[in-house]
Amino acid sequence: MNEAEAKPSSDNPEATPTAAKWTGRVLSGLVGLAFLASAVGKFVGGAGLEEGFAHLGLPMAIQYPLAILELVIAIIYLVPQTSVLGAILLTGYIGGAICTHWRVGDMFIVQIVIGVLVWLGVFLRDRRLWSLMPLRT
Repeated sequence: MNEAEAKPSSDNPEATPTAAKWTGRVLSGLVGLAFLASAVGKFVGGAGLEEGFAHLGLPMAIQYPLAILELVIAIIYLVPQTSVLGAILLTGYIGGAICTHWRVGDMFIVQIVIGVLVWLGVFLRDRRLWSLMPLRT
């Protein structure tokens, strides 16, 4: 990456500001790590996982498919060239998590916050997405 790509200027007004890009990278990295940790937790298993699945009404038979799904989507999200696709896939996954928690009467604010952070990370890293926001300055 050269200097013109990092800073918006009169020559390159579409470049993502450096601070926004790095903030987005950190947010995306943290979100990606959270999903990777969740996938590893499902692969490892344990009593806590079984209790959680039982509370949510999920069969243990989906433990490994969910772990694989989380792992694959997190990797897609963390690769810069496929991050928007990853954000779309994570949005669907988080939507399912919200419905699952809502169905059993659990709070689902954490899932909503994670969903916002997924898109905020991508949004801050990629200036092309800024034009999609209905906010005008």
